[in-house]
Amino acid sequence: MGATTDKIKGVANEAIGKAKQGIGEATGSDRLQGEGVIQEVKGKGQEAVGDAKQATKDAVNNAAGAANKNL
Repeated sequence: MGATTDKIKGVANEAIGKAKQGIGEATGSDRLQGEGVIQEVKGKGQEAVGDAKQATKDAVNNAAGAANKNL
């Protein structure tokens, strides 16, 4: 998956997780609240992976640009 895809999936999982937590809290469902927390954390992890991929890609492109400049 690309960096953007990871970030989009991460944002979606965070939003769904927060919604589950809210619904679980409103209905008194500890299970749904727990699922929401897990899904939100998963989303944050996916976003972090996307950020890391983007940072790596940017670093490689910058290094390649610097190397080409020196040629």
